[in-house]
Amino acid sequence: MEVISVQTSTNSYQVSIDKQIRFKVNDFIKKKYSSIFIITDSNVEALYLDDVVSTLQKANTVNYTIVPAGESSKSIRVYFDIITQAIQCGLDRQGLIIALGGGMVGDLAGFVASTFMRGIDYIQMPTTVLAHDSSVGGKVAVNHPEGKNLIGNFHPPQAVIYDVETLHTIPLMELRSGYAEIVKHSLIHTPSFWDEMKTVNVTKPLYDEDLMKHLVKGISVKAKIVEEDERETNIRQYLNFGHTLGHALEAELGYGEITHGEAVAIGMLFAFRVSSYTYNVSLPYDELFTWIKKNQFPTNLPSVPITKLIKRMKKDKKTKNQSIQMVLLKSLGEPTVTSVDDRDLAYLLEKFMRELVEK
Repeated sequence: MEVISVQTSTNSYQVSIDKQIRFKVNDFIKKKYSSIFIITDSNVEALYLDDVVSTLQKANTVNYTIVPAGESSKSIRVYFDIITQAIQCGLDRQGLIIALGGGMVGDLAGFVASTFMRGIDYIQMPTTVLAHDSSVGGKVAVNHPEGKNLIGNFHPPQAVIYDVETLHTIPLMELRSGYAEIVKHSLIHTPSFWDEMKTVNVTKPLYDEDLMKHLVKGISVKAKIVEEDERETNIRQYLNFGHTLGHALEAELGYGEITHGEAVAIGMLFAFRVSSYTYNVSLPYDELFTWIKKNQFPTNLPSVPITKLIKRMKKDKKTKNQSIQMVLLKSLGEPTVTSVDDRDLAYLLEKFMRELVEK
């Protein structure tokens, strides 16, 4: 088993990664809770809910709720419905919430935990590669129609329990979505491990050992940054590399039309272009584009007016005084946050979106 410790100013917890640890959940619960409330989605329910419930019921009172799979469930309406169900199940301030699922479930369940009776404990049990990123660090949220994750909180989990066997049942689009975030970590980390990640092809079978190695690398980058800047006042913003355009695409195309990682992959490619323009540096743009195509990411997107994308980008949490702030690279492993002029952004974005379709 691989174990990564995360120490922040408000909490310390461990990320445990291994095979079949969904059957050992009780070993990771370090104190007695009045009851446990599991939040999962309609896809994960059929695969892993019974495994976790039957294990927990040996020592706990367990209830659960199932939300529809997909990003559209990360909403205030679903959040409110879950709060109602939790109250009706008798969950109280001494209770525990378990987020069993991917990034959407983790964000949603974490936000429920952060606000239920002013905040209770929760545990992350990620079932996707993408959730290696979202399950660590304590950022929890739901979406607003005007933008992604605009309603949220900082609420670190008590533990992250990562059973890599669950990754073999996710579809290709979810697998590549998660690997986009690992690639992000490889590009912003010093030293960069992009040379290793660029050889990964998720369209072919991945061994558990490789999955664990890649997850550990990605989570270690995230953990180190979170330890230094838990509440995103400084270097934690670097984790948003590729997300400024990525979030705008998700919102403008409609949540669920493109996965988070697919949008971030395109966002990273664009960030390379803006970085090269801003700092006159050479970055492996063609290598990243080749990796994106090799792993069958969608690049032929529906036409979106540039003005609408820029308007969405201005609602990004990094925006200051209506000036778009992007995470750019001065070189591999050297990220920085830079204000980008609207006219330069419009010029570069129009050219980029046109080339994306033509390539």
